[in-house]
Amino acid sequence: MTSPAGPPPTGGGSGEQQRLRLLAVTACPTGIAHTYMAAEKLAQAAESRGIDMKVETQGSIGAENVLDDNDVSTADGIIIAADKDVDLSRFVGKRVLTVGVAEGIHHPEQLIERVRSAPVHQPGGTAASAAGSGSGSGSGGGGKERSVAYKALMNGVSYMIPFVVVGGLLIAISLSLGGHTDPSGGLVIPEDSFWMDVNNIGVIGFTLMVPILSGYIAYAIGDRPALVPGMIGGWIANTGSLYDSKAGAGFIGAIVTGFLAGYLVLWIKKVKVPKFVQPIMPIIVIPIVATTALGLFFIYVIGKPISWVFEHLTDWLSGMTGTSAILLGAILGLMIAFDMGGPVNKTAFLFGAGLIATGNQTVMGMCAAAIPVMPLGQGLATLIRSGLYTEQERETGLASLFMGCFGISEGAIPFAAARPAQVIPANMLGGAVAGAIAGVAGVEDAVPHGGPIVAVLGAVSGVPMFFVAVAIGTAVTALTTVALVDFSERKRRGSEPAAGVPAVGPEPALVGAGVGVVPGAGAVPGAGAVPGAGGVVAQRVVRESVAAPVADAEVLSGYLTERTVKVELDAGDKEAAIREMAGLLARTGKVADADELVATALRREEQGTTGLGEEIAIPHAKTDAVTAPVVGFARSAEGIEWGSLDGTRAKLVFMIAVPEAAAGDEHLRILALLSRKLMDAGFRERLAAAPDERAVLAVLGEIQ
Repeated sequence: MTSPAGPPPTGGGSGEQQRLRLLAVTACPTGIAHTYMAAEKLAQAAESRGIDMKVETQGSIGAENVLDDNDVSTADGIIIAADKDVDLSRFVGKRVLTVGVAEGIHHPEQLIERVRSAPVHQPGGTAASAAGSGSGSGSGGGGKERSVAYKALMNGVSYMIPFVVVGGLLIAISLSLGGHTDPSGGLVIPEDSFWMDVNNIGVIGFTLMVPILSGYIAYAIGDRPALVPGMIGGWIANTGSLYDSKAGAGFIGAIVTGFLAGYLVLWIKKVKVPKFVQPIMPIIVIPIVATTALGLFFIYVIGKPISWVFEHLTDWLSGMTGTSAILLGAILGLMIAFDMGGPVNKTAFLFGAGLIATGNQTVMGMCAAAIPVMPLGQGLATLIRSGLYTEQERETGLASLFMGCFGISEGAIPFAAARPAQVIPANMLGGAVAGAIAGVAGVEDAVPHGGPIVAVLGAVSGVPMFFVAVAIGTAVTALTTVALVDFSERKRRGSEPAAGVPAVGPEPALVGAGVGVVPGAGAVPGAGAVPGAGGVVAQRVVRESVAAPVADAEVLSGYLTERTVKVELDAGDKEAAIREMAGLLARTGKVADADELVATALRREEQGTTGLGEEIAIPHAKTDAVTAPVVGFARSAEGIEWGSLDGTRAKLVFMIAVPEAAAGDEHLRILALLSRKLMDAGFRERLAAAPDERAVLAVLGEIQ
C-alpha cells in the first residue's frame, strides 16, 4: 500500500507514490509485556501491508526506539496505543489516533486503516479516540468516561505520592529529633533551630501535594492548557482563608478542582475562534480563562458551603460533650478519618484541641487515637496483601507506616485518592473503633497532636489503652481495606472483557511481593550486548551455536538452561502447572522454598491472568523463595486453561522467578524480549515443534 506525502489518501496508489509512513507509541501502566506485544503486532501488520512504521515503546525500562523530530515531520499518521498518558504535543499537525493498548494487540490492521482518516491534532487538542468506532470498546460512552476519569485520577495520584512521602518523612524526622511536647502548642519544634528548617521544607512538600494532585488530574484530561488552572484551583481548594473557612477542602477538594479544570478546558477548546487567535489559545487564552473561572467558582460557589459545614459541625459537636464517651469517640474517629486534613477532619481536631485549655483532655485523647489509624492501617494493608498493590503503592505503604507513628494522617491520602470508595469507608470504620475505645477507656491527651509519638513523649495518660485503641483501629482499617479492594478487583475482573475488544488485564509485571525497576543495571561480566528489535539490549552470558548447543547451554542471560526446560507438562490445570514449573526451577538449586514460590505465583494470578493469549502464559513471582533469578519453559500439547483474554489454552508456558533483592532490571528486559519475540508466529511454531530440550534452547537462542 502506498501513499503520497502529506495527508494520506483513502485508497491505494501507484507504485511511483511514496510508501505510507506511520508512527506508533505503545505504553501501559506497568510497561512490560503488553507494551511490547502491541508494538510487535503493529509492526507486523504494517510490514505485511508494505507500510513503513516506527514504534516507540514506553516501558518499565524507559522509552525505547524514541521518535525524533525527523520521524514526526515525515509521518503520515501516528497511532497511540496506550493505557497511560502520552505527550501529544510533539504530534501537532499530524493525524493522531488514540486507543487502548488492547486494540494495538488485537486489531492492529484496523488501526492502520483508521489512522489514515483520523483528524489532525491541533495545538492543545486531544487526539481522536477509539470510542464508538467500528471495533468498539464494548463498554459504551459511560465506560469510556469512567476509564478517562480513572486514568486522570491515577495520573494525579502518581505525581502526588513523592510530595506526600518527602514532605511527610521530613516532618516526621524533624518532630522525632527536634520536637518536644507543649500543652499549648502540641508537639513543638523550637523556632530558629535546624530541625525547624527541616520541618518547614517538609511542610512545603505537604502544601504542594494538593495542587499537584489537582493539576495532574486536569492535565490528564485537558492536556497542558489544563495544568495551570488545575494547580491553582487545587491551591485555592486547600486554602480555606480564601472562602472564610478555618480549613481548606483538602485532597477531596483537589480532586473536584482537578476534574472541573480538565473538563472546563476541554469545553473551551471546542469554542470556534478566528485563525489569528488559535496559536495563543493553549498558552494564554485557555489557561487564563479557565483559571479565573474555576477560581471564582470555587471561592463564591463551592467554598461557602464548606465554611458552613465547618461552622455547623463545630456547633453540633459542642452539643454532644455530655453524651456517652463511646458515641462521641466513634463520631470523632469517623470525622478524623473522613478527609484527612479537610474541613471535617479539622473540625474534629480543633474541637478536641480547644477543650484542652478547659481541662477536658479526654476528647483530644479520642482524636489522638484515631489520627494515626489511617496511615498505619493503609500501610499494614500493603503488607497483608501486597499482591493487591503496585510497587509504588507498596513503597508508599512503608512511608505511610512511618508517618502514622508520628501522627501524620496525610500519609493515607494517596490510597484514599486512588481508591476512595474502598479506602475512605475502611479508614472511617477503623477511626471510629479507635476513637470509641479511647473514649470508653478514658484516654487523655494533653497536647493537640496525635499518634504514638505523643504517648512516647509522655503527653498521654492511659498509655496502654491508647495503644490498644490504635492497634485495634489499625487492624480494622487494614482488614477492611483488603476485603473491599479485593472484592472490587474481583468484581472488576468478573466484568471483563466486555463485548468487542478484549480488555487487557494487569501486566505480567513481577508482582509477587513487588517489583521495582532499579536503573543503571550493569552488564553481566563477560556478556555480549546484543541489540534487539526496538533498541532493547539483551545480555547473554553464553551464546552457543544455534545448531548445536552444548549440554550446559544457557539463554536469556543464563537464567534459562537445559535443566529448566521440559518438553511436555504433566499438569492439566493452571495451579498444577505452576507447581510443576516450580519443581522445574528447583532443579537449579536456586529455589529455597518451592511452596512459597508457588503461593506467590498464585497470588499474582489472583490479580489477573498471566495468560497473554496466542497460546502463551508467563506466570511469575518476585519473592525471596528463590536465591537468584531463574526462568523455566515447558509445553503442553493439549493446552491448559489459563484464562487468556483471547480464549486460547496455554501451550507455551514460561515461568520467571526473581528474589526481592534482585539487582538491576535484567528480568524486566527478559520479559520485554519474550513478549516481543512471542508475537512472531514463526518463532512460536518453531518453539512448539522443537523435539527435545536442546532444540528448544536452540530456538530460544533467537531471542536477542
